[in-house]
Amino acid sequence: MTVDTHKETLEFKAEVSQVLDLVIRSLYSNKEIFLRELVSNASDASEKLRFEALTDDGLFEDDPNLRIRVTVDPEAGTLTVSDNGIGMARQEVVDTIGSIASSGTRRFLENLSGDRAKDSQLIGQFGVGFYSAFIVADKVTLITRRAGLGAEHGVRWESDGGGNFSVETLTKTGRGTDVILHLKEDEKEFLDGWRLRSIIGKFSDHIALPVEMRKEPLGDEDKEKADEAPEWEQVNRGTALWMRNKAEISAEEYADFYKHVSHDFDEPLAHVHNRVEGTNEYTTLLFIPKRAPWDLWDREQRHGVKLYVRRVFIMDEVDKLLPHYLRFVKGVVDADDLPLNVSRELLQHNRKIDTIRQANTKRILGLLETMAKDEPEKYAEFWREFGRVIKEGPAEDFANRERVAGLMRFSTTHGEGEEQTESLDAYIERMKEGQDKIYYITADTPAAARYSPHLEVFRKKGIEVLLLSDRVDEWLVSHLSEYKGKHLQSVAKGKLDLGELADKEEQEKTEQAAAEHGQLLERLKKALGDRVNEVRASTRLVDSPACLVVGDYDMSANLARVLKAVGQSAPESRPTLEVNLDHLLVKRLESESDEERFGDLASILFDQAMLAEGGQVEDPAAFVGRLNKLMLTMLMAGR
Repeated sequence: MTVDTHKETLEFKAEVSQVLDLVIRSLYSNKEIFLRELVSNASDASEKLRFEALTDDGLFEDDPNLRIRVTVDPEAGTLTVSDNGIGMARQEVVDTIGSIASSGTRRFLENLSGDRAKDSQLIGQFGVGFYSAFIVADKVTLITRRAGLGAEHGVRWESDGGGNFSVETLTKTGRGTDVILHLKEDEKEFLDGWRLRSIIGKFSDHIALPVEMRKEPLGDEDKEKADEAPEWEQVNRGTALWMRNKAEISAEEYADFYKHVSHDFDEPLAHVHNRVEGTNEYTTLLFIPKRAPWDLWDREQRHGVKLYVRRVFIMDEVDKLLPHYLRFVKGVVDADDLPLNVSRELLQHNRKIDTIRQANTKRILGLLETMAKDEPEKYAEFWREFGRVIKEGPAEDFANRERVAGLMRFSTTHGEGEEQTESLDAYIERMKEGQDKIYYITADTPAAARYSPHLEVFRKKGIEVLLLSDRVDEWLVSHLSEYKGKHLQSVAKGKLDLGELADKEEQEKTEQAAAEHGQLLERLKKALGDRVNEVRASTRLVDSPACLVVGDYDMSANLARVLKAVGQSAPESRPTLEVNLDHLLVKRLESESDEERFGDLASILFDQAMLAEGGQVEDPAAFVGRLNKLMLTMLMAGR
């Protein structure tokens, strides 16, 4: 293989420059985390080597003992974090460090707000921990060689954190990576061995690899011996935290481990830690984050937990260990009886994986149920961040559909504002005597749902209605038809049927009025033509003149708009126009003898009903023209 030995200076991609500036600016208040991030990266590199060596043990190069070493050189003012992990080839260095290799980079940067606290959380979620080295260093040198390549394929990368970096090829005998930090003048505290030991003990005690430092000499004689043949000592516990007894693990240790596996700078909201023995033997340690990751809705991004087999790291972000609607969960699963060469393809059809997946799902749902019951404020925090994802559950997880539905929270007409949410159980407890349905309405926005004319009769009778305005809500109600024996019914579909809650006298009055004003209904149907399927008297309107209703089995108008907004086709269906025969506008319309003006007024009535439910009129210019004509007529008549 020809070795590219030339030295070249390259510019950082614009995204990297922005992230570098952000890291240095946002994280200065917690400088210690740079060491945690570099040790964590070294651990990941070693885990990757161990996994690749399962099929090619020659990658160990007669050096099978994986470890991480932290050294200082007080005279040079440098701190070095070294590993003998997988290492990188020249092009990998350019691709990995010179640019942020992610399809979601642009979306990540768009999420940056300028708020240092919030932006620092995003940095952690995005996993750009390497750049944290520039918090304490004014220059960073990286020397690396990929396992399996010859010594002549070593690579040196160097940058001062400005706009460019240099890359050159050199000779490196050992595989792995050395990250050398040239510390700033005011950051020399990180040359102190005891200071570094305390940081490693605080942040990296759980890493299942030994983190070593040179043994501190006790005197001049020991110092001379140490210079000639350094003696290394392990400064972290070096055992997999998930394998330890839960009673021996502190909340702080759990939080530090979460930060290690998630690259989040915040503490987790909750966790669950279990050891299962029997037919399947495995350990799980799963965390629920406080905040949704910025790429939660990125379909190209993998989400999931880390899979280990007998403490050997197998693969990252395994999405088969939890259903997709729980993709925000972080953590590890360590199985005792899976093959070490398990692949993503094998995971697709593995009964043991299915069993683990089902158990993990029940544990997370149980954790959330306990939180909702015992810590409602914390659960409200969780719902604000992940509620829309949980709403995918009934469609994806039929076996747990009702259990997932019980975790959901909705705005309702019972609440005072959008922030107040209610569970379906709370809704059922407040149901009126004789009510046998859970009523809901879907709309583009919370305001469109709350002030929809379809709710007028429900407000009049004090019947609570769920207000659904998330895009995922249409998907939800199409897969959640009932809850605890109560049918979910849209208030904007079909003829209104309130069952035992209906006022028979009002129904008879409406039917009688429809018969008496049948000619008006026919004129409206004729004037509107193919725009409507039917025109009928309404039993759901109190204050508004008209509203649009679709058939019981037709796609809702809101779902049709959602599909069109994402470039998908929606089946064409004509709505029914319901009119309030007691409204003054409708009465005035009935007395209109000029058919042309009647047609204009009928169109205005239809378009207003369309706008009231958040839709768009087919011909805005014609709508405005009719309104202008009507206003001119009124002004002339008033003179």
